Parts: sequence; C-alpha cells; structure tokens
Amino acid sequence: MRVWIDQDLCTGDGLCLDHCPDVFVQLEDGIAYVAEAGSPLNDPGGSGSLAVVPERDYRAVIDAAEACPGECIFIEISPANAASAA
Repeated sequence: MRVWIDQDLCTGDGLCLDHCPDVFVQLEDGIAYVAEAGSPLNDPGGSGSLAVVPERDYRAVIDAAEACPGECIFIEISPANAASAA
C-alpha cells in the first residue's frame, strides 16, 4: 500500500495524525504530508510524495482517509496486496 496527500485539498485539521502519526505529519505550513521512515515527503502532489505504508499501519491509514474532512488522502493498493486481501 502507498499513500499520498493532495495538499490543495488539505484543510489542516490534523485528523490523519490522530489516526496514524507514523505515516502522516503536519509541517509549519499547517498542511498534512505523508512520511516514510520518519521523514516527511513534501513534494506536494508529485511522485516524491508517495509513501510506502508499513503493513502494521494499513488499517490506520484507511481510517485516516475515511475520516479526512478534505478528502485529500489517496491510497494506492499494489496488485500483490489486492490479491492477498481478496
């Protein structure tokens, strides 16, 4: 699973951080970004902002996306993960 945030849609509520602080961070601009290995990926909307999600955080990332008022969290499921989830 990989995840990214469309910063143009982010409302800065920080709910994603409440759900999964290992994957989401809020920077000085008040907008949420994804993080990988503890480092924020801040290439808004670009391929550089696509974070690989550790398996232990899958449910929390999905919950964050569902709770997001800005609907700005986008999840990509790899074919291998989709097959194992079926």
